[in-house]
Amino acid sequence: MSYFQPVALNHASRLLNHGPTVLITSFDAASGRRNVMAAAWSTPVEFVPARIAIVVDKGTWSREIIEQNQAFAICVPTAAIADLTWAVGSVSGRDKDKFERYNIEAKRGPELGLPVIEQGCAAWLECRLLPETEAQQQYDTLFGEVVAAAADTRIFNQGRWQFSAEHPEHHTLHHLGAGSFVTSGPLIQAKPL
Repeated sequence: MSYFQPVALNHASRLLNHGPTVLITSFDAASGRRNVMAAAWSTPVEFVPARIAIVVDKGTWSREIIEQNQAFAICVPTAAIADLTWAVGSVSGRDKDKFERYNIEAKRGPELGLPVIEQGCAAWLECRLLPETEAQQQYDTLFGEVVAAAADTRIFNQGRWQFSAEHPEHHTLHHLGAGSFVTSGPLIQAKPL
């Protein structure tokens, strides 16, 4: 049973505004192969239309695929798949399909057909790569416009995160380096002063 439901695109930036580690997926149309990598650096940069920045090293196969096919997806992993998140970020997919290697189930995104991961993830976003900028030529940052998004309604509902102490396995990951993560904690609601 999937708890994923579409997220209104005007709320899509909220899926990343708390700075989680993400899984970036891509599809190589030339070979028909999928790829997935972990990334600690992603951020919303515009609200409407929702636009996202990701950092993908120019020397990686992921970067090559994203630029050739002009698209990428972002999946937001939870504590339930911390080991898998570390694993897919530690090896290249150039020689072997990481989806097969690690038995990752993925479905095709509704707009671009990119692989999106729901099992163990809180949300996903399909993004169309924006035209290259001078900064993109010089640095590792890529920009995409969100064309579809969905989230697990147990974790993100009505445009808001719903982290709870009762379900720490649903908390998103934040990479500290060398395979160490912390998770998002329970919500704290500010009170008017």
